[in-house]
Amino acid sequence: MILREPKPDELAALSGLCQRSKAHWGYSGDMLKAFEAELTVTPENLADDAIMLAEDKRGIAGLVQLSKQGEDAVLEKLFVEPDRLGEGTGKLLYVWACRVARDNGARNLLIDSDPDAAAFYEGLGAVRSGTAESGSIPGRQLPRLVHPLG
Repeated sequence: MILREPKPDELAALSGLCQRSKAHWGYSGDMLKAFEAELTVTPENLADDAIMLAEDKRGIAGLVQLSKQGEDAVLEKLFVEPDRLGEGTGKLLYVWACRVARDNGARNLLIDSDPDAAAFYEGLGAVRSGTAESGSIPGRQLPRLVHPLG
């Protein structure tokens, strides 16, 4: 498995990966439609954020997107192809995100997690720190996790 930066012509494929990964949790078509904007990887994301892909001879297995917010970093996206879950791709991408955030001076990695993914992040060192409102569905509360990087 290698890590590499995405190419601009891969944005549609990466957005599709995010959609498939989110759909794995059994969301309805209406909810997936509501999540569409946050699951789309844009040219602005490439310009403004740190994005990394995990890829092997079978193709792209997952992606992670990291942004900066004051003294902290924010895990914007971490998605793995559903048929690749359990292979270590998510952990590889998460460890990369923590390292890059720390190397860039972030004190914490902030994660507004899908409820089904919270245990994954907690298993890698993140701790619950309340809730955050979904950016896609008004009134929906998500687990807020913090991974101290110091």
